Amino acid sequence: MRWRTPLALLGAALLVLVGPPLLTAGSGADADTGTRIPGLRFMVPNTPGGGYDITARTAARNAEDAGLTPNVEVFNLPGAGGTVGLARLVGEHGNGKLAMTMGLGVVGAVHTNKSPKTLADATPIARLTEEQDIVVVSKDSPYRTIGQLLADWRKNPGKMPVGGGSSPGGPDHLAPMLMARAAGIAPKAVNYIPYDGGGELLASILGDKVSFGVSGVGEYLDQIESGELRLLAVTGPKRVPGLDAPTLREAGLDTEFTNWRGIVAPPGLTDAERDRLIGLVRKLHDSPQWRDSMKKNGWDDAFLTGDAFGDFLAEQDERVDTVLKELGL
Repeated sequence: MRWRTPLALLGAALLVLVGPPLLTAGSGADADTGTRIPGLRFMVPNTPGGGYDITARTAARNAEDAGLTPNVEVFNLPGAGGTVGLARLVGEHGNGKLAMTMGLGVVGAVHTNKSPKTLADATPIARLTEEQDIVVVSKDSPYRTIGQLLADWRKNPGKMPVGGGSSPGGPDHLAPMLMARAAGIAPKAVNYIPYDGGGELLASILGDKVSFGVSGVGEYLDQIESGELRLLAVTGPKRVPGLDAPTLREAGLDTEFTNWRGIVAPPGLTDAERDRLIGLVRKLHDSPQWRDSMKKNGWDDAFLTGDAFGDFLAEQDERVDTVLKELGL
């Protein structure tokens, strides 16, 4: 995730991916390891329709279509911002046929839910993508520009509920908090309503139960294209190709933000099991099917595997804790 503000947040340089995405085998796995894992299951730690769900189902379909491994099962185990799924994953000690999609939201949920199980308990497999968040409203919303929304939000932030598909500490929570701070609104004054994934959030945006929603760009492309949702802004450093919306900086807010997603597995895997999972994900990453899916969903490549991904997770954990304290949250 990338974000910048003119205040103390600059010093934290929270979750910035410096330079081009790293490409590393991490575990030393190679093409000879093989990729077929009959009976492989992907757990999604939130509800259908969210970013983790789309990532898992896209990866499973692409792996099958590319002939890498057969019949990948995807199932949802939502709850507590992803920490229910994380606890299940950690409890599956030694299960080399289970993996879980996750991202910054799970890092934040571990902190805000005081989860006894953390990502340090899991086996890091790969970081896959980086993605901008988007600011959206329903087609019936009175707000047609981000400037109009910000003007009302500054007047009375408490009366404008903001919906996000992650628990406090996750990307859809931190993005509007950083927006608020850049707009001169105290983060504690923001009326944030968390939903367990983008699927649940979508219904509330369409039903005008929130004044605006913040979610990943890949989650709502269909609704934006159909006109059900109106896109007001993107949170990253540049506009998203094919989408007619300014960045937050173009809207006058000195901040930017990106999310990331990846895959972890249970603890206690053998080296061979870990290498096979990493090998599968590496071949998936290199497949034309995955490249097409990244382009379609507006995902940026952020590939990082094995121990290097584990180091990244530890860094993210520390930085989320730091920024939550800086924001007074």
